[in-house]
Formats: sequence, structure tokens, C-alpha cells
Amino acid sequence: MADADANSLDATILTRDAALLKDTVREAGALAQSMFRTELKTWTKGASSPVSEADIAVNDLLEARLRSATPDYGWLSEESADDSTRLSRRLVWVVDPIDGTRNYLGGHDEWCVSVALVEDAAPLLAAVFAPASGEFFFAARGQGTLLNDKPVRATPGSTFDFSRMAGPKPMVERLNTAGGDIKLHPRIGSLALRLCRVAHGALDAAFAGGNSHDWDLAAADLIVQEADGRMSDLSGDPILYNRREVAHGVLVAAGRDRHASIVAHFRNRPLP
Repeated sequence: MADADANSLDATILTRDAALLKDTVREAGALAQSMFRTELKTWTKGASSPVSEADIAVNDLLEARLRSATPDYGWLSEESADDSTRLSRRLVWVVDPIDGTRNYLGGHDEWCVSVALVEDAAPLLAAVFAPASGEFFFAARGQGTLLNDKPVRATPGSTFDFSRMAGPKPMVERLNTAGGDIKLHPRIGSLALRLCRVAHGALDAAFAGGNSHDWDLAAADLIVQEADGRMSDLSGDPILYNRREVAHGVLVAAGRDRHASIVAHFRNRPLP
């Protein structure tokens, strides 16, 4: 009976909350776009992370819409004070109001709104919206990935074409057993978008250096997985969300077979 109840709950979430998520992320993206390339107040958070009034405005909108509709859910956002009560919630919104704030403030197009609904440490729903480039990714567990309402899939195969890989060059170079210089795909300043572009074949693989966080990753993780890809740490272990510690180490996303090849490579040649 417990399993039936859980499945029933999931079915409700995947209908009601999927619509809520899509509508809210589109509204948040429109707000961010309306403030894009305008004069904004900015400041620095921590050692070097830029924040702007646009980040806060988008965060406020997302929190107001999502939390009012789902008051029993937890909340974890890059731009909100962490509330440890999220750890006791089965369902938690994981939010990056503007992923790629440096790009956003620099007037570049590669930034996005990224939101996931996490259930018991794994993403259940995900939306990533890049208004400047018109990309809206959506995924629901077990239902595939859509880009602008059309199904997409990661590229098949297991070979390494470095021009179709993105991420820190020293890390990707460790795949280059033939030696010589390699040329990577141009840098993508939004980590969520970098990972999502694996889901529709714009990239064969994408890496995240250390110190990424739940809000950078959770939505992109489901979007990649539901596009027949995989995203994990270099040992192949899945990423767990809504833990007390929300920072993560080095990660890779790729189509299923290529991901297996990359994990096998690093298993034999671990990072120092």
C-alpha cells in the first residue's frame, strides 16, 4: 500500500507541479530578460561571486509562486538563506534564479533560470530556460526530455571528439591519450546550460569542475538523464541532492555509452 500511495503522489506531482514549474520558470525568465542589459545594482557574495538585483528579483518571484502553491515543500536556492528544515522534507525545490550571472551582467546570452523539484535526493521535475537564446528544457522522471516542446536525445557512441566537449581544459586533456594539443568547444559560462546541451546533442560531453552546487546541477542532471544520458562524479556514482552539504566535486555528463567510457578512463587514471 505504501508503494501505491507513493506512486499516486508522484502522479499528482507530475501533472500539477509540472504545469506550475513550467509556468513559473517562463515567468521568471521573462522577468530576467526584462532586466537584461539594463543598469543594475551589483555586489559580491563570498570571495568572488557576483550578485545583482536581477538575481534577487527573480529569486523572489520563484519563491513567491512556488512556495505559495506548495507550502509543504522545502526550499534551497543560491540566493536564499539556507533553511535546514529542507532536510526533513521529501520534496524540495532547488533553484538557481540566474545561472551564469557573470554572463548576464556582461550582456552575453548564455545564462538561464534553472529549477528542479527534488524527491528523496533525486530530481523529479526540471526546467531550464535560457530566454536570450530561446531554449526551454523540461524533463519529468521517466517521461523524457523536451527542448521547446520537442523530444531530444544525447548523441550516441563512445568516441571522444574534443571539439564537442566543454569544461575545464586541464580535465578534458586527461582524456587525450594520443598527446598533442586539443581544441575544446568554446566556453559556456552557464554550467546548467553547458550540461543541458549534452541532452540535445549540441555537445557530446560536458564537465563541471569542483565546487558546483545543487542549484547548478539538479535540473540539468534530470534533463541529461531523461535524454538517454548520464551525469555523475568521475567514479560513476550518482549525485545526491538536498543533503546538508550541497557542494560537489568534479562531474561529467554525456550520452550513456560515452559516459561509461569516460568513467572507465578516469577509473584507470584517477585525478591526483
